[in-house]
Amino acid sequence: MKRYEYGNPFDTEAIVEKVDATKGNPKYGTISQKEGFVFTYIMDEDDIVYGLGEANRGINKRGYCYISDCSDDPEHTEDKRSLYAAHNFIIVSGKQTFGMFFDYPSTLTFDIGYTRMDTMKVSCENADLNLYVFEGENAYDIVKQFRKAIGRSYIPPKFAFGFGQSRWGYETKEDFCEVAAKYRENHIPLDMIYMDIDYMQDFKDFTLNEENFKDFPGFVQEMKDKNIRLIPIIDAGVKVEDGYSIYEEGVEKQYFCKREDGSDFVAAVWPGDTHFPDVLNADARKWFGDQYRFLTEQGIEGFWNDMNEPSIFYSKEGLAEAKEVARRFADDEEGKVNLWEVGGKLFGLANNHEDYRRFYHLVNGKKVRHDKVHNLFGYNMTRAAGEAFERIDPEKRFLMFSRSSYVGMHRYGGIWTGDNKSWWSHILLNLKMMPSLNMCGFLYTGADLGGFGADTTRDLLLRHLALGVFTPLMRDHAAKGTREQECYQFEQIEDFQHVIGVRYRLIPYLYSEYMKAALNDDMYFKPLAFEYPKDKRAVRVEDQLMLGNEIMIAPVYEQNARGRYVYLPETMKFVKFLPDGTILEEILEKGNHYVEVALNEVPLFIRSGKCIPLAETAESVAELDTENLKMIGFEGAQYTLYEDDGIHKDYGNVENYRKLTM
Repeated sequence: MKRYEYGNPFDTEAIVEKVDATKGNPKYGTISQKEGFVFTYIMDEDDIVYGLGEANRGINKRGYCYISDCSDDPEHTEDKRSLYAAHNFIIVSGKQTFGMFFDYPSTLTFDIGYTRMDTMKVSCENADLNLYVFEGENAYDIVKQFRKAIGRSYIPPKFAFGFGQSRWGYETKEDFCEVAAKYRENHIPLDMIYMDIDYMQDFKDFTLNEENFKDFPGFVQEMKDKNIRLIPIIDAGVKVEDGYSIYEEGVEKQYFCKREDGSDFVAAVWPGDTHFPDVLNADARKWFGDQYRFLTEQGIEGFWNDMNEPSIFYSKEGLAEAKEVARRFADDEEGKVNLWEVGGKLFGLANNHEDYRRFYHLVNGKKVRHDKVHNLFGYNMTRAAGEAFERIDPEKRFLMFSRSSYVGMHRYGGIWTGDNKSWWSHILLNLKMMPSLNMCGFLYTGADLGGFGADTTRDLLLRHLALGVFTPLMRDHAAKGTREQECYQFEQIEDFQHVIGVRYRLIPYLYSEYMKAALNDDMYFKPLAFEYPKDKRAVRVEDQLMLGNEIMIAPVYEQNARGRYVYLPETMKFVKFLPDGTILEEILEKGNHYVEVALNEVPLFIRSGKCIPLAETAESVAELDTENLKMIGFEGAQYTLYEDDGIHKDYGNVENYRKLTM
């Protein structure tokens, strides 16, 4: 790894390995600082470009333009250039193979064969950044180097590998009890129920609706007695309200982001007017993190952080400007004010970049305008929580994942991929995002299964669940106003019971492979190219993934499909978990195959000479029997199982590993 320093870079703390700056420029491509910063590289026709973590389109990023600019945009259509995260790591694999991490916390554009098909240009407004360059034998080797440089990935508690149900709109204790009861009555495994914003009092962070949750610790324990954890949401904005202790203390101690004149910046989000905690200020970050105690002291063991790009519905300044345009339109009798100008101003209120220039952080005594470090907010909000958990209970693991992120946040929590839709294309997008996220350190990842926005269908949910069986975070989540999509809302509930049951059968293996990946700075999901770099066909496959060291997955992601074509880079055992509890096993030779997969079946492929452990299904992770495991795969194969108590952090214990033989 070499570091090249340009201008006066902001210390993002993404890289934990410190290395002195190298003079000059990298040997790959050219760098210009005439107008900001521009890195240019002419790509060979066969070059593949990996990376960018949570980004649109494919595993190979060639052919489009991506902008690192953490954005609250729920319309994840193919033309979107920015999503919720900024993961500025790329690998060029081909004629020359190298990796680059552009450690720059503001807007960064990756034009990867968009303007010209053979040209990559990475550019930003200010030439103030650290550029880290990695060389290695291949792309996979470079990923491992980068993963070591950025520090160990977050490790969740074992219950977090169970299935979770969520919906924006669960408001009362009775709502949660009904979900729990329906899952247990129908014997569909469940470990978590998520609490969206309605559990709070008037959308105020670290509060509970006083009428709906009178004995919250008792309710948390009641759920735990059923092996179900409640996982509340925490939003980035703190409501402006006299008498609200967190607001008053934050104002008193100067812990909120400021306008240039020193007054607290105000933006509207769910609670109305809010302030943003200045999580880039170490003192404010500690203060905000300590607020999580309000819920941990009542028995809560997991959280999800949201709205932390940060999302802004509108600012007072932006609203005043929009009202002025609307007023001119209302008074205009000559048609001088265009209707589209009014509409554009109103629709442009939310997450307006002008607002990001209106507030400041205090970092080591220096004022820093937010837009210059915008992509670090979600990272540092989750860091606030992660550091607080170390103070609250240093030996215990807490579940934590976030919507917005930057490289470095992977040490404190996972991510979910945000407000997707009930679209078939989003199953494929979910699949393609997973290895790219792993490359950037994010292992505990997953999407809203069935889709958050729009109305799902039974077949779409089943197919998405069959992919979610393999993602570390497995959660069904939907928006208020959409079709109810809990698994018991559909006919033939036994199909959902079976598919989610397969997840629980696989948890000993999935958890083991996750832990090995985290502890060894490795990947949980890999592109086929990383395992079969000399197989020209495997290198171009984007809808199949390697998982761990033993299996390949190839989910069905098309409406009305009865199966799919797969490419096997070697002889593999095709395994299907059938709804009657039996398992179909068939050896298939290297090459192309059409495999039939019904809606209520879960497929996977075991590599030649490998085997994996299976448990009997259970209705919660706590009830899994991991002592009496069944092995499936190739006769005579061995598997090294990693297993710990799933709660504490004694990862290095040799007793956590045991050999299993087929």
